[in-house]
Amino acid sequence: MKIVETAAEVRTQVQAWRQEGLSVGLVPTMGYLHEGHQSLIDRAVADNDRVVVSVFVNPMQFGVGEDLESYPRDMDWDAALCEQAGASLIFHPEPSEMYPGDFSSFVDMSTLTGGLCGKSRPIHFRGVCTVVSKLFNIVLPDRAYFGQKDAQQLAVIRHMVSDLSYGIEIVGCPIIREEDGLAKSSRNTYLNPEERQAALVLNRSLSEGKKSLEAGETSAVAVRQKIMGFLEKEPLAKVDYVEVVDWKNLEPIDTVDRPILVAIAVFIGKTRLIDNFLFSPVVQRY
Repeated sequence: MKIVETAAEVRTQVQAWRQEGLSVGLVPTMGYLHEGHQSLIDRAVADNDRVVVSVFVNPMQFGVGEDLESYPRDMDWDAALCEQAGASLIFHPEPSEMYPGDFSSFVDMSTLTGGLCGKSRPIHFRGVCTVVSKLFNIVLPDRAYFGQKDAQQLAVIRHMVSDLSYGIEIVGCPIIREEDGLAKSSRNTYLNPEERQAALVLNRSLSEGKKSLEAGETSAVAVRQKIMGFLEKEPLAKVDYVEVVDWKNLEPIDTVDRPILVAIAVFIGKTRLIDNFLFSPVVQRY
């Protein structure tokens, strides 16, 4: 496995693979890898002849006052995990490699990004779309892998790929959780022991919402209130949002009569965590 820092080095290696007729998968990450990232790499290794993992904490997707400087980093750990999982190449650029001093072009989107995380992080998805577009243009993969934990990001990337006619298959992979149900996240390391215990309320509240849907509840308002009521019982939890949206366009709905995304963002102390689930109702046809 190689670790390279420039786009030119990535292109040279990928071109050599292409000349051998090999397929290429891409796993974009911001590093500090955990089992959730490993599951993406595992799937990419199973699907492709060669796998590129990008490790880049993208400054463009962090707003003022967010945790860019404190975001956890450990390249030695990341390299060991990637090699063990079977990755072929790590692209680990400096910010100046991705955004030189005269950088002034961006990829933005007028749909899908205004709600959910985009409401409280208004520049976030412009940063995501821009960096992912650059990675696609550098690596030119056959497939790229994203986790469902960042469900809005997954939907946004799929829409961008369609809009901009990228010939890339976007593969969504399931949420990986700790044994107690907490979704794997690099930001979990910010939590002290008391906050770590309190964070279990995210998955537990979603489980309550899912139970009500499986029992036949069709009111999106009722599902949202069920989840909110459970979250409000935890003193350390401050709700950013609880939303029930159409999985196709991420717009809020009133009635659960189509595939939906139920998504939450909650501050536990100063740490913002997200979680979600997808649900498809059984629609009766007569």
